[in-house]
Amino acid sequence: MAFITPFRQDESGIALSEALITFPIVLLVFAVFFEFGYAMSQWNQTVKALQYGARLAAVSDPLAARDDFDAAFPISAANPVNNGSATPNDATVSVRCTGDPKLSGIPLCDAAPLNRIVFGRNGRPGMNDINWRIKPENLIVTYQRSGLGYWGRPEGPVLTARLEAHDVKFDLPLLGGLLGIDDITIPAHPVTITTEDLKTCSTC
Repeated sequence: MAFITPFRQDESGIALSEALITFPIVLLVFAVFFEFGYAMSQWNQTVKALQYGARLAAVSDPLAARDDFDAAFPISAANPVNNGSATPNDATVSVRCTGDPKLSGIPLCDAAPLNRIVFGRNGRPGMNDINWRIKPENLIVTYQRSGLGYWGRPEGPVLTARLEAHDVKFDLPLLGGLLGIDDITIPAHPVTITTEDLKTCSTC
């Protein structure tokens, strides 16, 4: 008993013990802050890439299959007398496409114009240059009537084009492996823009 009492009163290792207990907690807190900032950067990159891609889509050949697109959005009115009149404001008239063959119920986009928007062409950047995680299979594109333009417009119908990201995952190198949260989808908001001539410049 006399031997144990001095041992119980000895405080020489308390500081080291406290450091060993708190050090992993401090590291975890720093990792959380780092991962949160990195995740926000990835989210921002995804949104910026969608904004850039939407601007490209607004002046590019339709990404949806041409037959489907022309059937939904004819240039001329069924009655030629109506050519020159405003096109109907009917957002229910729409065409969707995707680059992901695994998405059932959504037709595939035309590969050439979709790849041009994602990867760029002739030295011009694409969405992938802003966020390398975005590939053609991560995009869903929707065209809708906007109520703008007129029947017989030579440059084609004026529509709204919406780009949305699909199945783009956060890259969490620290907490992903540590806590098993490496399969979280980036909640990127869809970006909608009014189209212009929907014709890719042959020299761009």
